[in-house]
Amino acid sequence: MSLEKTLQDGHHGHGLITVVRPCQKEKAPLLLMPTHPRLVTFDILHTLVTPRLPIHVQYAQVFQGFLGGPNFTVDPLAVKSAFKISLRQLQAERPAYIGEGGSEGWWQEVVRRTILRSCKVDKNQLEYNLPQITRNLIHRFSSKEGYREFEDALPTLYKLQARNIFTAAISNSDSIMKSVLRSLNFPSFLSPILLSEEEGIEKPKKDIFLRILAHVNDEQRTKHQLDGWKDITPRECLHVGDEVVADYNGARNAGFQALLLVRERDEGQTHPPDEKDLVGVRKISGLEEVLEVISSR
Repeated sequence: MSLEKTLQDGHHGHGLITVVRPCQKEKAPLLLMPTHPRLVTFDILHTLVTPRLPIHVQYAQVFQGFLGGPNFTVDPLAVKSAFKISLRQLQAERPAYIGEGGSEGWWQEVVRRTILRSCKVDKNQLEYNLPQITRNLIHRFSSKEGYREFEDALPTLYKLQARNIFTAAISNSDSIMKSVLRSLNFPSFLSPILLSEEEGIEKPKKDIFLRILAHVNDEQRTKHQLDGWKDITPRECLHVGDEVVADYNGARNAGFQALLLVRERDEGQTHPPDEKDLVGVRKISGLEEVLEVISSR
C-alpha cells in the first residue's frame, strides 16, 4: 500500500528462547506451508518500509512552514484525525488514484481536506499555498527523507534469493513508491513491482495478484527458452502483507498462500486489524518468520 497507511513504529524479532524470563512472550507455534513457495510477494508500506516519523507529524511540520505564524501552531493530533478521514474519503471516491491530475491531484485533494479539517486557515491563503505544500510532501515521501526500511526487510529478501525463491511487490500505491525503494537501496531482483496507480486496479482484487504471477512466469519463460520453464502456479505463491482484506483475503482469493504481518508496535496504521478479523488467520510478527515458515516444509 502507499502513503495511505501511516504512522508506524519499528519491530524487533524474537529468537529462540532458552531461558524463560518475566514478561517474555512465548513464541507462537510454527506455521506450516501446504506447498513450498517458489514466489513470495510483499506489500510495501508497513511491510517493507515505514515512515521515519509518523506521517501526521511530517504533515504538520510542512503545514506549519507554509500556514503557521506567531499566533498559530499546527496541532499534529488534529492533523492525524483529519488525515485519516480525508484519506478514506478519497480512497472511496477515487480508487487507484483515478481522476483529474493523476496521483498529484489526488494527494492535493487529500491535503486540502486535511488542512480544512485541522487548521483554522484563510481559504485564499490555503489555495495559494496548496500546490507547493503538496509538491513538498510528495518530494519528501518519494525518498528516504520520508521513509526507512524495516530492519528485517533486506535480510529477508536476500535470504529468499539465496534459496532461489523469486520475490516481487504489490502495493496500493502511486508510482513514487518505486522511487522510495530505489532511494532505500532495495535490490533489483525484487521484481516486478506492481502499483495500483500504474495497473488501474487495487488489492484485494485477485487480478492484481494473478497479474504479478503472469509477469514472473513470462519473464522466466523468456530466460529459460532453451532449458524449459515450469510455470509457477498460484498455490506455489506466498503473499505477505499487513492488511486482512487487501493482503490476506485478497491473496487467498487469488489462490495464493498468505501470511498476515502483525508487528508488535503498529501504532500508525490507518487500517489496523480488528481482533475478530484475525480468527483463523495465519499471522507472523516479523519478516524473518517468513523464512522459518518456508523452512518448516
